[in-house]
Amino acid sequence: MNIYSFIILTALIGIQVLEAVSQLLNLKALVPELPREFEGVYDPVEYGRSQRYTKTHTMFDLIESFFDLIVLISFWFLGGFNWLDVWVRSGNYHPIVSGLAYFGILTLFKYIYSLPFSIYSTFVIEEKFGFNKTTVRTFIEDNLKMVFLTALLGGSILAGLLVFFESAGSLAWLYGWAGVTVFIIGIQFIVPAWIMPLFNKFTPLEDGGLKSAIMDYARSVKFPLQGIFKMDGSKRSTKSNAFFTGFGKNKRIVLFDTLIEKHPAKELVSILAHEIGHYKKKHIIKGMMINILQIGIFFYLLSFFISRKEIFDAFFMSNMSIYAGFLFFGMLFAPISFVLSILTQIFSRMNEYAADRFAVETTNDPESLINSLKKLAVSNLSNLTPHPFYVFLHFSHPPLLERIASMKQK
Repeated sequence: MNIYSFIILTALIGIQVLEAVSQLLNLKALVPELPREFEGVYDPVEYGRSQRYTKTHTMFDLIESFFDLIVLISFWFLGGFNWLDVWVRSGNYHPIVSGLAYFGILTLFKYIYSLPFSIYSTFVIEEKFGFNKTTVRTFIEDNLKMVFLTALLGGSILAGLLVFFESAGSLAWLYGWAGVTVFIIGIQFIVPAWIMPLFNKFTPLEDGGLKSAIMDYARSVKFPLQGIFKMDGSKRSTKSNAFFTGFGKNKRIVLFDTLIEKHPAKELVSILAHEIGHYKKKHIIKGMMINILQIGIFFYLLSFFISRKEIFDAFFMSNMSIYAGFLFFGMLFAPISFVLSILTQIFSRMNEYAADRFAVETTNDPESLINSLKKLAVSNLSNLTPHPFYVFLHFSHPPLLERIASMKQK
């Protein structure tokens, strides 16, 4: 074991331990008494069910994540990475084809051993708590589509990066960064129009009181609203949500059909006001820029380590290659990625507070947003009392009780 294997192994185990500690603390923070803010909103029986849901999902996630770690470490120290590389090289293909095959087989292997967990989560846990509406046929179709898109889009990106790093010399990291940046921006236009409709049906919101209320609000904040769509979220789950996606003419505000069923027009307008707040405050663009910057840091550091023999020795590799270097440096980068994800979550929580303020100030109706968030928490069996350390590591949104307290101070 050399210094690189020690760093990577320590990071993998250390991050897993931190994750496990945060999850166990989160379970310990569950409060059996219903918070006063939710009296009259959350039925005590349903509140108890939400805590059982949190416990069940937490234990399931712990088992799955530890299983992932055991499989990875076992594959590593049994020489699996080298064995696969030798087998791929035996075909005497071009390095780019070999790289695609190497990543493709590893991705397929992870997909296969993760599939039972996905099936159990969907058809046992979600079914048990009354959320699942996914049929076996829909599940199979979704998975086939995901495999196809992963092969098409992921394979295209990987092939481009391999070309850059095989032929562009010292500037390969810069070309790779630029190429991925173009992809990230371009996918914002492709996803709403081409990819999302592969999984769900999007229909324009019909004329009526709700649409009129939304359009009136959009005009009041000078938001150029091209499309309001209803998505058949009930096809897979009873959970509710709304989101903003795309840019330019492909910009969409999407409401789950389950959301529309459970909320009056004023509450739906307040939810959309929050989403529009993200757009008006440029949170989406700022988040994308941060993501692009992180990718640039990754590629720059990658350029220094991708040809270090010691990294390949750490994984018992007989040969060095660009494609294996991508994978191994990704593991070496894990501690930095972990820290960056925490910083990103902090930034995201700040943005959520800002979007809440925007919605409250522009609608002059804090109660509608508060009521809508409460109903969402109830319908999704959300944990109302997450542990601060778990929030620190995982939450892109502030805890709901803190959001409500913040809005009531306005």
